[in-house]
Amino acid sequence: MKLPHASATATALTILAATIALPAPASAQTYDPSYPVCLQVYQGFVDYYFECHYRTMAQCQMSASGRSAQCVVNPYYGGPNAGRSKRQKRYQQY
Repeated sequence: MKLPHASATATALTILAATIALPAPASAQTYDPSYPVCLQVYQGFVDYYFECHYRTMAQCQMSASGRSAQCVVNPYYGGPNAGRSKRQKRYQQY
């Protein structure tokens, strides 16, 4: 004997299981390789984001002052000549 609400319960459990099994969306690159210093801003215990548009640590620290944030070195910083290819670099003759 089937209960009238058994199929509705099974459907709800299937939807719940599918929702739980879905992976979280991948986060995009948060570092801008044009700047050497990033501000890591905390929004919660494990929720944070980066603002990478600082040229110096002091500049970043002024922005971080009074906020739940810290300054970090940008691990993806490409350096001042990041846009030039090796062929475009000019070497001095000695």
